Amino acid sequence: MQDEYRTVARAGVHETEINRSRFLCALAPAATEREAQEFIAAVRKEHADATHNCWAYVIGADASTQKASDDGEPGGTAGVPMLQMLLRRDMRYVVAVVTRYYGGVKLGAGGLIRAYGGAVGEALDALGTLTRRRFRLATVTVDHQRAGKLQNDLRATGRTVRDVRYDEEVTLEIGLPDADVDAFRAWLADATAGTARFEPGGEAYGDA
Repeated sequence: MQDEYRTVARAGVHETEINRSRFLCALAPAATEREAQEFIAAVRKEHADATHNCWAYVIGADASTQKASDDGEPGGTAGVPMLQMLLRRDMRYVVAVVTRYYGGVKLGAGGLIRAYGGAVGEALDALGTLTRRRFRLATVTVDHQRAGKLQNDLRATGRTVRDVRYDEEVTLEIGLPDADVDAFRAWLADATAGTARFEPGGEAYGDA
């Protein structure tokens, strides 16, 4: 697994105008290929009267799924430059749709490539990006008496408490960088006088 990846900070739309053609770039995070396709379908429906709705998406922290469409523009002048811009910016789990309303002036192949790639780049700048880092999920089980103080101590030391469940004991789900697991075990034993149980789990990504 990749240690980290970048994605778009939020969904949004950024518009530019080139030689009287309007280019609207809609960007959104997409956890799966299906999410990306649903977003594309929604934009196409919203802009059904547009000349073109070209798109590209990258799914997977290692960019394992990459797809693009020119949607009627000359081959390789729209979807591919959009995809290349996403990859150049190291973007993952992201979908981009550039909607073009033709303004009567032909841009030529080079102009289209710059327009579509540039629309994605400008939208990324406008909406912002964030880095997500890989971490280890783990559960800590502790008695009710120590749970409140432990939660405060975890947050005070910058640990991410993802979930808390109250039963006969209290179970905290936390996220840790892999490199911190051994040090955390020692800290936990010290903080709870050895009474807490620690179980490492799977891996996930979270905001850096």
